This record gives sequence, C-alpha cells and structure tokens, in this order.
Amino acid sequence: MNLNLRQAIIQRVTDKSNEELFEVIEDSMGGQEQVLPGLGVLFEIIWQHSNPDTQSQLVSTLKEHLA
Repeated sequence: MNLNLRQAIIQRVTDKSNEELFEVIEDSMGGQEQVLPGLGVLFEIIWQHSNPDTQSQLVSTLKEHLA
C-alpha cells in the first residue's frame, strides 16, 4: 500500500466524531472493493493501539466467522 494512500485515508477521518467514524465504517462494509484499503488502514490503527487481550479477541472473532 502506498504511504500517500495511507496518509490520505487518515486525513479523511481525522477530527471526525465517534458517530461519523462509525458511519464511515458502516458505509464501507460490504461496499465496493475500492474501500477495502481504507478499512485496512483503519484496522491497522485499531490493531496497533489495542492491548493483547483485545487483539486476541479480534483474531478469535475473525476465526469464528471465516468458517
């Protein structure tokens, strides 16, 4: 992923309220494949700032829903 794309995505969501961030995520779910890199950047931020217990929970949730 191009660093400029990552920065553009972060800039797009910077200073948004919790409700606005929720809408960004909800609107991106199940949408066009072009939004997947954006969701990846958001997930990267969540992952980097989550404690190990939360990371384990995220992985468990992912594993459960891949079957």
